[in-house]
Amino acid sequence: MTTFAPVDQQLAYIKKGSAEIVKESELHAKLEKSRASGKPLRVKAGFDPTAPDLHLGHTVLLRKLKHFQDLGHTVIFLIGDFTGMIGDPTGRSVTRPPLSREQIEQNAETYKAQVFKILDAQKTVVDFNSRWFSKFSAEDFIRLAAKYTVSQMLEREDFHKRFREEKPIAVHELLYPLAQGYDSVALEADVELGGTDQKFNLLVGRELQRSYGQEPQVVLTMPILEGLDGVQKMSKSLGNAIGIHEPPLEMYGKIMSISDDMMWRYYELLTDVQVAEIEKMKREAHPMQAKKDLARRIVADFHSADAAAKAGEDWAKQFQKDEVPDNIEETAIDAPENQLRIDKLLARAGLAGSVSDAGRMVKHGAVKVNGAVVNDPTKIIEISARPTIQVGRKIKRVRPGMPGTGIVTETLSH
Repeated sequence: MTTFAPVDQQLAYIKKGSAEIVKESELHAKLEKSRASGKPLRVKAGFDPTAPDLHLGHTVLLRKLKHFQDLGHTVIFLIGDFTGMIGDPTGRSVTRPPLSREQIEQNAETYKAQVFKILDAQKTVVDFNSRWFSKFSAEDFIRLAAKYTVSQMLEREDFHKRFREEKPIAVHELLYPLAQGYDSVALEADVELGGTDQKFNLLVGRELQRSYGQEPQVVLTMPILEGLDGVQKMSKSLGNAIGIHEPPLEMYGKIMSISDDMMWRYYELLTDVQVAEIEKMKREAHPMQAKKDLARRIVADFHSADAAAKAGEDWAKQFQKDEVPDNIEETAIDAPENQLRIDKLLARAGLAGSVSDAGRMVKHGAVKVNGAVVNDPTKIIEISARPTIQVGRKIKRVRPGMPGTGIVTETLSH
């Protein structure tokens, strides 16, 4: 028989960083029953494999799944290979184009390889919702659709907004919450996790379980993680994301660039550190040391402890001790009066893909000039001063070029 920790202790760990629990009293009762019987709870989170690469924002749910796993409960990582072909309409102002079966399968394989950087592969149940939906007949879908009304669906904010603005809502989009809800029926889930933007879909699961004679699942929502700017949600398209496959030094440097306030939020949502320990660090730890520890923990999760230690040493050498590597690229740039805006300078020096990309990186605090963070994309840089420009783990020195010669890049040894 599995031995579970006291319920209050489990709840404290489960509630860490969570946004809402519907209902906490039900979760308490389920944990009591689980502890008394020795039977673990079945905890589910679904992921539609709509993109091949994950960033830290995606791992918030995985981290909470791990917390349930640490407590001895059964974690189900559900890959929505069927629902992924519908396309989750959550937060969408237009209909999302469905993915092909081939795209879904490729992305699903990538997901499985990535999630086990956090979850224990030996203890995780991986399932696919095509296992039951592939057996669904037209009659089965009609019976499922009969469980919910159109007016109930239009209570969902994004559907309501599109309906009010007379924007199209495809019928298959209305089926998505029902399909996700039925996943909980098929898996007999005790708890389902999701982002705050998924609350409607998760609650549909509760209602469908009641309709099918099951005890309704507890819904636990997690916050949407802010990116490097500390304002907008983490997103690769916004240029404020930390990808879990990024090199150790780049990942370490990006974490060190976040604000001190945001650091504690990352501790809550991206680590296994207990709330009491986080509160103690807030009172006693120096913010710089606490942030280094955070960066080390996160890099170690996705690479290794050795890689995290090396990234910390390299970061300190480049950014804290004002040292530069033995070999550094030096780029000669021809500019009027040897002055150029930092966003244009980054683009011309090859440190950003475009001026607009450079502007975003500057605003996110990811750019340093001579060791100092620059936040204004319009800041004028004196090229004649031969400044050292640092973007993540990339570092270059720029110097004036001969008029009319354009840009010349060469590596100089020091």
